[in-house]
Amino acid sequence: MTGPAPADARSAEAWRAFGARLRLRRRRAGLTQAQVGARVGYDHTAISKLEHGSRRTPLRLARRLDQLLSAEGDLVAACEEAEERERAEVLPVAPGPLPDPVRQGPLPGEPAGAELSAMLPPGTVLPGRLPAYGLVCPLHGRDGCVVPALPDVVALHARFCALGPDAAGHPALDTETVHALTALLAVCLRADEERAWPGATAVVERTLHAMLRWMALPAAPYQRQLAPLAAEYAQSAGCLRLLWGRNGTAMAWLDRSLVWAAVSGHVGVRVAALSDMSTLARLEGDGPSALAYGEAIHAAAAGRPWAGAMSDLYQARGHAVRGDAGRTLHHIARAWSQMDLADEGDEAEAPWLSVASVRLRVESGAAGALRDLAAATGERRYALRALDAVGSAIRLLPPGLHSARRLFLARAADAYVCAGEPAAASAVAGPVLDSTEVHPATLLGQELRGLHGRLTGRADGRAETEDFVRRLAAVVH
Repeated sequence: MTGPAPADARSAEAWRAFGARLRLRRRRAGLTQAQVGARVGYDHTAISKLEHGSRRTPLRLARRLDQLLSAEGDLVAACEEAEERERAEVLPVAPGPLPDPVRQGPLPGEPAGAELSAMLPPGTVLPGRLPAYGLVCPLHGRDGCVVPALPDVVALHARFCALGPDAAGHPALDTETVHALTALLAVCLRADEERAWPGATAVVERTLHAMLRWMALPAAPYQRQLAPLAAEYAQSAGCLRLLWGRNGTAMAWLDRSLVWAAVSGHVGVRVAALSDMSTLARLEGDGPSALAYGEAIHAAAAGRPWAGAMSDLYQARGHAVRGDAGRTLHHIARAWSQMDLADEGDEAEAPWLSVASVRLRVESGAAGALRDLAAATGERRYALRALDAVGSAIRLLPPGLHSARRLFLARAADAYVCAGEPAAASAVAGPVLDSTEVHPATLLGQELRGLHGRLTGRADGRAETEDFVRRLAAVVH
C-alpha cells in the first residue's frame, strides 16, 4: 500500500529523489505512466504521484518497478534510502523523569460510569494473591500481597473512581486499593484472553481515568505511587484497543504508557508498549515506523536477551512484509539465539515474561514473519517454515488461552494457503469460525481477512473449500 510522503524535509526530499530516478528510468524505457501503471497494477495517477515524490513507494513495488525498467537495483536502493530516513525520524520516548506527565495533552474519553460488578463477566474469580497474570504489586513487588475479596474490590473501586478533579485535601490511597486495582487489571487481561470480552476495555479505561485524577492532585505523592500501575493500565488499554481494531486510541494510550514507564523506570512496560506500537505501524502499512519501534525495544532494554529477542522479532516482521528475506531470516535467527539465553531472572524486570512465554512469543512471532514473507515473495519454503513455527507456538500455549489459539490457527491456515494447500487451510480454520463469533475489526478478524484475500485467488475448486470461502467472506466483510 502506498501512503502520503512524510512532511519532514529530509524524508520528503528522499522520496522526491526516488521519484526523479523513477521518471528517468521510465523515460529511458520509452514507457508512459499509464503503461507502467498497467504492468504493475496501479493507475497512471498513482505513478505520477510516485514520480513527484508526493507518495511513498512500498519496497515490493520498488522491486517490481526496478525489474520492469531494468534499473539494476537503482530504484530499490533509492527506496531503501528514503525508508531509512523515515526510520531515523521516529524517535522513542527518552528515559528519565518528564515534566508534568499527567497533564500532557488529551486522552480518549472516559467510558460511561457503571458499578464494577455490573461490568465484570459472570463468574469472575479474583486471584488470591499477587503477582497474578504477570502483574506484581507496585508497592511491595513480589511479596505475595493478599487480594481483597470481590465485594471489597467492588467497593474500593467505586470509592477510587468517585474522586472528583477538585477533591479537597489529600484522600488516603490505602494499600488494599492498590492491591484491588492490580488484581482487577489481571482479571481483565485474563478474561479477555480467554473469551474475547469487549467489556475489559471499558473497565481498564474507566479505572485509568480515575488514576489520572488522583495523579493530578497537587502536592500529593500519588503520581509516584500510581505511575507504575498507570503504565501497566495504559499499555493494557492500548493492547485491548489494538485487539479490537481501534488503532487511533490504541496509539494514544501506548504513547502515554511510555511516559509513565519512563517516570517509574518500568522497563518491562516500555518493551511491551513499543512492541504493540510496532504491531500497529505494521498493520497500518507503515514499515519504517514498525522497524523503528522494533529497534527502540533494544535501546529501551539494552543488554537483556529477552528484550533483544523481542526487538529482533518485530524487526523481522517489519522486513517480512517488505519481502526482504535476508533481513527477515537474520532477525529470526537472532531472536531464536537470544531466546535460549532467557532465564527466570528476567521476571524481575518483565513479570509478564517467563522462560516458557519467551519461547511462545518467539515462535509465534517467527511464524507471523515467515507467513508474511511467504505471502510477499510467493516462496513455498517460507510457508512451510511458518507452519513449523506456528505448530511449536500452539504446543507451547498454556490451557485456557482460547483467543491466542484461534489467532494461531488462522495464521496456520494462511500459511497453508501460501504453501498451495487450500484444502488444509479450510480444515484448520474451519473450527475457528465454528467456535466463536468473529468480529471483523479484531486482530483475529484482520488475520482472517488476509486469509480470505489469499484463499480467494488460490481456491482448488473443491466444494468444501468453496463453502469455507463463502463462510469466511460472511465473517470478514
